[in-house]
Amino acid sequence: MITIELSRVNEGCAMEAVNESGQKILLDGSPADGGQDLGMRPMQTLLAAMGACSAIDVISILRKQREELKDIKITVTGERQKEVTPSLYTEVHAHYKLYGKIDPLKAKKAIDLSVGKYCSVAKTLEKTATVTSSFEIIS
Repeated sequence: MITIELSRVNEGCAMEAVNESGQKILLDGSPADGGQDLGMRPMQTLLAAMGACSAIDVISILRKQREELKDIKITVTGERQKEVTPSLYTEVHAHYKLYGKIDPLKAKKAIDLSVGKYCSVAKTLEKTATVTSSFEIIS
């Protein structure tokens, strides 16, 4: 079982989340919701989690394919339902920048496997959102 403990850190909405190993992240609400923008908002954190989850997959798959990945950067964007509570994601897109000498077919396969099969966060998001991806290779 995964356990995350959250503690309020100020008079507003800022919360510190701590996992079993002691790693921490700071979350906060928007000023409109009583927050002070001291950390990521929870729904932003969900997109960050998808990017990180997928990055782990893609790095692992490209290593197994013996590709020379030097670096990876991922931009994850999301569209949420308008004027509805809760406001769920309806569209999520991840754009991967892969740095190094990488076969485009192997890059596509790695990303498709991650987003379509292995990334638990992407699979969770696809319950309400269309999850898409694109990539570019920068030598």
